[in-house]
Amino acid sequence: MNPYQQKKRWKYSLLTFAMVIASGSLLYTSYLVRNIARSERTRAEVWAFTMKQLTISDDNDFLNYVFAVRDSLTVPAIVTNDKGDIQLSRGLDQTKTFIKLAAEGNKKLTYDPEYFKRELAYMQDQHAPIRLNVYGEKWLVYYKDSALLTQLKYFPYIQLSVIAIFLLLAYTAFSSSRKSEQNQVWVGLAKETAHQLGTPISSLMAWIELMKEKYSAGDDSLIAEMENDVKRLEIVADRFSKIGSTPKLEEHKVYEVVKDFVDYFKVRVSKNISMELTGNPHLEAGLNVPLFDWVLENLLKNAVNAIEGKGSIQVDISGNKIKKQVFIDVSDTGKGIPRSKFDTVFQPGYTTRKRGWGLGLSLTKRMIENYHNGQIFVKDSELGKGTTFRIVLKHTRYDKQTNP
Repeated sequence: MNPYQQKKRWKYSLLTFAMVIASGSLLYTSYLVRNIARSERTRAEVWAFTMKQLTISDDNDFLNYVFAVRDSLTVPAIVTNDKGDIQLSRGLDQTKTFIKLAAEGNKKLTYDPEYFKRELAYMQDQHAPIRLNVYGEKWLVYYKDSALLTQLKYFPYIQLSVIAIFLLLAYTAFSSSRKSEQNQVWVGLAKETAHQLGTPISSLMAWIELMKEKYSAGDDSLIAEMENDVKRLEIVADRFSKIGSTPKLEEHKVYEVVKDFVDYFKVRVSKNISMELTGNPHLEAGLNVPLFDWVLENLLKNAVNAIEGKGSIQVDISGNKIKKQVFIDVSDTGKGIPRSKFDTVFQPGYTTRKRGWGLGLSLTKRMIENYHNGQIFVKDSELGKGTTFRIVLKHTRYDKQTNP
């Protein structure tokens, strides 16, 4: 299992564990809410019974007991007759009344029948009424959940939201710190690699010069190819030395830069793989040539590995004058990429090769986005037919001959 798959599995495991905890919290809270709701229903029924007894009983001792029981119950409630007229209320705003005469006789009360209508409508939506028969008249007792029960219903959602926000902030901080550490390791390793390559490259250059003089092989094609490879090693060392520093971007005709590398690369791949460069030769963009060559190298090597035998690779350069962009499309006739993996292929450690490190496309993305202020993505791919990667750069100038 490669590191990316392992990381993905851990993410799914932690997500599943978090969902189990959240579900357990919600289920337990729901259990408590149901029990408290049943308890409040019982209290409302007892309160309704006491109201009935206060109306029909004439035993003073018993009435004192009923008053004590009634006053101990705090469930907000409204009593109506069978016509819907409000008769009594309990546990609502004590500064308001639905009786106009009561408001006129008491300056502390406000006549507000609309408030009671709204409360009654809310209670009717929450619970079925408790029905009483008092002297042949039907009373309906409506009630609503207490403040405690209402808070308990929303508590788990608030709790889980706070926990989620905390975890998100912690994850962001941890990821940022880890990314910073990884960048430091990457920069240190890259610069040390450049330093270690310096000595053998210098030696190889000296040996080539010695061979030219000793064997009079200045015009020998093999010596020329060796020189090209040593120069290539110099470029590789220069690439690594630039990691971690802000590269200098210079205006270049994109076609010419790409052509120079394609010409170098195509003689070093199988003759069964054809390579073609097409497109607009006049488009310009800000490039750091050593790093951009590295991008092209990674994409072309990736295309060669995808072909696995005989096929073709095409590099096309085009632009959009309105959006001020330059497009470099690298297409191959290889095995293709599933649509679900279009973003995954740029993750560090992701590879389909047994001996692959899964760093090529990740470094390519870093160099395009961080150093060239551009974009790279899988433009199109079909299994068994091939893949097209697109690089998007900001153009610096459009020639008169440039097509939009």
